[in-house]
Amino acid sequence: MNPLLAVSGVTKAFAGVQALRGVSFDLFPGEIHALVGENGAGKSTLIKVITGAHQPDAGSVDLDGRRLSPNSPLLSRSLGIAAIYQQPALFPDLSVAENMAMGFESGGGWRLIDWKRRRARARELLDRIGARIDPDAPVSALTMPEQQMVEIAKSLGGQAKVLIMDEPTAALPEHEVANLFRVVRELKGQGVGVVYISHRLDELYALADRVTVLRDGQTVATRPMKDVERPELIRLMVGREISAIFPKRDVAQGDVVLETRALGCRASGLRNVSLSIRAGEILGLAGLVGAGRTELARVLFGLTPATEGEILLGGRAAAVRSPSDAVDLGIAYVPEDRRRHGVILEMPIAENATLAVLRRISKGGFIDFGREREIAASYVEKLAVKTPSIDTPAGNLSGGNQQKVALARWLATEPKVILLDEPTQGIDVGAKAEIHRLMVDLAAKGLAILMISSELPEILGMSDRVGVMRGGALAGILSRAEATQERVMALALGHAKGAAA
Repeated sequence: MNPLLAVSGVTKAFAGVQALRGVSFDLFPGEIHALVGENGAGKSTLIKVITGAHQPDAGSVDLDGRRLSPNSPLLSRSLGIAAIYQQPALFPDLSVAENMAMGFESGGGWRLIDWKRRRARARELLDRIGARIDPDAPVSALTMPEQQMVEIAKSLGGQAKVLIMDEPTAALPEHEVANLFRVVRELKGQGVGVVYISHRLDELYALADRVTVLRDGQTVATRPMKDVERPELIRLMVGREISAIFPKRDVAQGDVVLETRALGCRASGLRNVSLSIRAGEILGLAGLVGAGRTELARVLFGLTPATEGEILLGGRAAAVRSPSDAVDLGIAYVPEDRRRHGVILEMPIAENATLAVLRRISKGGFIDFGREREIAASYVEKLAVKTPSIDTPAGNLSGGNQQKVALARWLATEPKVILLDEPTQGIDVGAKAEIHRLMVDLAAKGLAILMISSELPEILGMSDRVGVMRGGALAGILSRAEATQERVMALALGHAKGAAA
């Protein structure tokens, strides 16, 4: 069988920086081919070459035996190459049917639109992937999973032969991930070739037929997915052995720093949460999506203040009515969505890293820029942020380095407790190992850490104790020795009871 898509010896450089070096990649009809590598390995550039957004300096791209040269987004789309990104590219004020029509209707601007046919076509394509979405609904009213389903249906309407999916599950709850997998497998059965990009290795083993690894802009290996073990795949991606993605080590724990007693918040559905965290401890917080994990962090940080129970810091009752109160009391919060709430992408690293301490570095309404740069430079060094300069915009950094800048902002406040919500979401395995190592180092310095994560391996690998949330309440707390995947899931599903805090 001939490949549906064949990329041969593609090279691409930007301002002297070599992004791709002779990369080769192929995809067969009805195949799910995983494309993996650390941030900066060249995955995004390769996808842009395939879709015609970038022209290669050397090498070729062939679709069904046809050379795409010169390629363009219009040409690649017309021939059946579609890309779905982590953030769907839909027009929020238009209806689902109108958005979908842009993918497959042709004709000039001055023409009569057959609205009945347009809606029927949209309904047919949505039904094909099992998406129960009203074609007349505005896209702004849809959830992220629903928008992704619209993107997939739209690509099918455009007769997609090659579907590129870039981190499609990064913002999806667990039950929606299962639905997405079902759709991808159905597309495979219909002969569509799928290029699947994800940092979540479990997904690759569940879906992919083959995997290609990029490192430093080069193709390192292409293997059948079933023939490559996880440690080898990680080694291929990062170019070194990572025997400890979760480099947890025992550190001395001190007194209880943070305690909650029957904490609740009517607005967020949080109820009767009692727990404690010691200095030097990492308390992992697990649970299904919607269980109340992020809601607890928001209450502790004063974003949605508690309406019942109490918070104690150092054994004393503390009123946390706002983030300002929390910061003054020594609580820091690195939120889940770093691109929306963790860093300001357009601002340089220096400003991002000092936003939480502006009062400390200002006098008479004027910022001490020398002090700002001094603080930022010290944290760039401490956290090993990979950047040409502290003047580099945060948006130019990789996901892992953006996360370090978000962490620097709150470490600059010299907190006693830090709340980390999904600290390694969407970053590659090498960056995960670095973030985990930083967490252990911070714990060793006496920081109390509450880590919220949807990844059970991370919860089990990094936590001294594991708290499990269910329905806005704490279902139980397990010691590190007691915590297993089965026990955590049993608590999350309400099939077992755990010890109290």
